[in-house]
Amino acid sequence: MIISIASGKGGTGKTTIATNLAVALGPGVNLLDCDVEEPNDHIFIQPEVTYTERVGLKVPQVDMDKCTLCGRCQDICQFQAIVVVGKSVLTFPELCHSCGGCVEVCPEDAITEIDREMGVFEGGHRDSLEFSHGRLFVGQVMAVPVIERVRAAVQPDKVNIIDAPPGTSCPVISSVKGTDFVILVTEPTPFGLNDLKLAVGMVKILNIPHGIIINRSDLGDTKVTEYAEQEDIPILMEIPFDRQIAETYSRGKLLVEELPDWKAKFIHLYEKITDLVRQE
Repeated sequence: MIISIASGKGGTGKTTIATNLAVALGPGVNLLDCDVEEPNDHIFIQPEVTYTERVGLKVPQVDMDKCTLCGRCQDICQFQAIVVVGKSVLTFPELCHSCGGCVEVCPEDAITEIDREMGVFEGGHRDSLEFSHGRLFVGQVMAVPVIERVRAAVQPDKVNIIDAPPGTSCPVISSVKGTDFVILVTEPTPFGLNDLKLAVGMVKILNIPHGIIINRSDLGDTKVTEYAEQEDIPILMEIPFDRQIAETYSRGKLLVEELPDWKAKFIHLYEKITDLVRQE
């Protein structure tokens, strides 16, 4: 099973849900942090990293001794990552989507592909808990290739928990597509409700079963609950605004280890999800 944790905005508590659910379930769990621009799961998990791999894209390199400036490479590129300027050809690796079209259409075989490193993938474990995450290098803007490398670490024989990036853009879709269930984490505020609606729209388009967790549930108003009832979306769990919870989080500790009652709650959360998936 693959369970993704997502949210329409940052700061709602995705990391809290992902890490505590993974540890509560114990052996046979694979935690994957796809929030590659700001991965935080490792702070709570403290894994032993045993494998590191650079992640990159193929980008064009032009041999001007062979190039005839025909412009076919420029014509096929929809992102203007390669352009003919005067008697030269300029490439813009940051714009390249690595489709390889320019290589295919070049009649002189003047274009080859070289690697452009974009980030790093790390894998390891915490006792019997498998762990993977990606880090996008500073200055890089295309997170999807790094996310896809993390997604490749999914293990079909385990419970896979994916901590997705915040928002509803391409990196989030790459993280949650093809999963069995999406947990949408929100908070009972106007901003929380607005971004929850965007996230719900995304998972409905992807046709993925989903439910809501309301963090800091005793603050704000009841509009998130009312929206969930209107849309027939199950509320899976409510986490109150509690000093003990806040202090545990601020120390980089896990609720299921510091406050034992929460372990049973997260196990019950998983049971709810498995029931909903079976119904689907």
